[in-house]
Amino acid sequence: MIPNPLALIAEITHRCPLHCTYCSNPVELAAVSSELSTAEWIDVFRQAGRLGMLHAHFTGGEPLARTDLTELIAGARAGGLYTNLITSGLGLAEPRLQALVNAGLDHIQVSFQDSREDSANWIAGAKAHVHKIELSRLIRRHQIAFTVNLVVHRQNIDHLDEMIAFIEQLAPERMEIAHTQYYGWALKNRRALLPSRAQVDKALEVVAAAEKRLAGRIRVDSVVPDYYARFPKACMGGWGRRLMLINPSGKVLPCHAAEVIPGLEFENVREQTLEFIWQQSSSFQRFRGEEWMPEPCRSCDQRAQDFGGCRCQALLLTGNAEATDPACSLAPAHHIVEAALTEANSGSAVSQPVSGSSLVQLQQRSEDLWSYRTNPQ
Repeated sequence: MIPNPLALIAEITHRCPLHCTYCSNPVELAAVSSELSTAEWIDVFRQAGRLGMLHAHFTGGEPLARTDLTELIAGARAGGLYTNLITSGLGLAEPRLQALVNAGLDHIQVSFQDSREDSANWIAGAKAHVHKIELSRLIRRHQIAFTVNLVVHRQNIDHLDEMIAFIEQLAPERMEIAHTQYYGWALKNRRALLPSRAQVDKALEVVAAAEKRLAGRIRVDSVVPDYYARFPKACMGGWGRRLMLINPSGKVLPCHAAEVIPGLEFENVREQTLEFIWQQSSSFQRFRGEEWMPEPCRSCDQRAQDFGGCRCQALLLTGNAEATDPACSLAPAHHIVEAALTEANSGSAVSQPVSGSSLVQLQQRSEDLWSYRTNPQ
């Protein structure tokens, strides 16, 4: 019997007012018409509580795009789950924030793209920065935990010390400095986002200094790019070992990118229980444990720490989800990552990333997107 999962990642919608060029969500997103209803999500939270899960992480897309978010937070709390809202903040003003807190919101994580307004709005593809600052001040008036998340990449890493000082002024309990992970649009934009070795080394020094300076006041967590690591990250704590993710249409996945893997059929909460999916579904068992592992993973003493690395990254870079993650220095296909690093450390990196629309189009649409803050659909 597999131990029950610890947390549920609830992707309640893929709608989002931002167009971040580093977005790791799938390029093909779930349609609004396919989203689970309020009642369906509340039933999911009940099942999660019965399975012994501890946390519900509300994410997307932008979870605030769901007009029933207050009911969903209340449903998760009623299921016995600690509730965490991961948000851009657009669409959240004081009355709605108060309603979410009253419904049982325990924690809120707000993403920032930069400390500099013009750069932050450019990376996000929307005029969001000033609103995020205002929202951070509102959050501090409530008795909820507060995290600021900052995604770091080639376009902003050179002033990381400035960004950390900016986050410090917002007074969160925790700041997360997360280097871009290369899936979705982030992979498409890797040439413009992957930093150089010198930039990464300097960033590590800056983060270490911040950890020491802020100790006892603000917890600093850092997620480094595994392209520069000797061994890959244990993606999601290992395939089907700790977490379940449910996408907006109800598919249950071991991670948010798992649908890119061909040949896997993922169960839907509209058709099966969470307990059945966790314990018996072929998709969750596919890369669970060590039986699937090729060499050198099968005999590597790191296999119980990194679990062979990320299956989605292996597929995206090699075309084979069963391959050793190329981020691993021992992987037969590590040359793929080495080539990307050579490019990042040469003069051939491009200066401007793009997303689903051109950057020019994104800037032209920013005023329309900005209206989302008070009129989410």
